[in-house]
Parts: sequence; C-alpha cells; structure tokens
Amino acid sequence: MVNYLFGRRPDLLLCLHGDPLNSAILTLGEAILRFGREKRNGRRIVFTNGGFEVLHPGHIRLLEQARALGDALIVGLNSDASLRQLKGPGRPVIPEHERAEVLAALESVDAVVIFDAPTPRELIARLLPDVLVKGDDWPLDQIVGREEVETAGGRVVRVPTLPGYSTTAILRKIREGARASRAES
Repeated sequence: MVNYLFGRRPDLLLCLHGDPLNSAILTLGEAILRFGREKRNGRRIVFTNGGFEVLHPGHIRLLEQARALGDALIVGLNSDASLRQLKGPGRPVIPEHERAEVLAALESVDAVVIFDAPTPRELIARLLPDVLVKGDDWPLDQIVGREEVETAGGRVVRVPTLPGYSTTAILRKIREGARASRAES
C-alpha cells in the first residue's frame, strides 16, 4: 500500500517517516520526546559529549563503556561553530553532519544531538540523563552538567581513557607530515 501511494513521491515518505539513514541524528526536541518516553518506561539513559572530529580507538572505547552503563546512549556533538570557538581556526576538519553520521552508525550510539553552545550544559539540563559519562582525564569538578544530573538523582561516571589518543595530537601529526612532504617536494 505504501509503495502504491508513495511510489512516485518518495519525498512524501521522507516527510511522513523521516530519513531512515539519519534516524539517530535528532534535534533536542526530538531527543527529549524519544528519551523522555524511554525514561518513563524505566530505561536508563546515558549521555556523553564531544567534538569527535577524528574518530579513534579512544572514542570507540569511551562510547562502548558509556553505552554499557545504561539502556540507551545519547551523544551530544559540538557543532562546527562550537568546535571552532573551542579549538580555534582550522577546526573542525570534518563538518558536523558528517561527524554526526559516523557516530550515528556506531552500534553503541542510539542518538546524536548537535549543539551550538561552547558546553552541553543546556542540552544536559533539558535531557536529564540518568548517567553522565566523561573520560577520566576530566576532573569531576570540571564536568559540565554534573550538578544538573546529580540534582535530578543521576550519577556522573568517569571512564578510563585510552592512553596515546588525542584528536589534537592526531591532527598535529597529520599537519606535520603534510608540511614535511611539501618540504621534500
């Protein structure tokens, strides 16, 4: 029936049902509706955030550890403007929608919400996850959203980071290699 009605108008299907390839990339409003319902059904919601410019094994382990702490994992993703504000010109190297698509494709990630602010405080305050996760390289008193989550009865978990992995260090190595290659030419 759906093919008959919409066979010539796939754009109507997308309007009615959303793009199935990007269904895990949500607006804040969509995430509040979806995960609010899941929380009311007793599911434990986990949240973490970052820029995730160059996805590396450290990111994968953090996301897998975060997901293991609950029933669903929401990743707050810094927008291009937010990342540029935090990291400076030349960043990000990969646009926000491409970074979101890569994260959304991971089995451990249930949803990605892009945010424009320098920190995810408002996003966390609106979602109120049961568990807020950051790497253990973040001191507890510097984890944004900690107060909001703990006040609402949730908890903050610092997971072990994988030594030797840093997006900034990886990008520096790539840029140095490019400079060395140009100098040899």
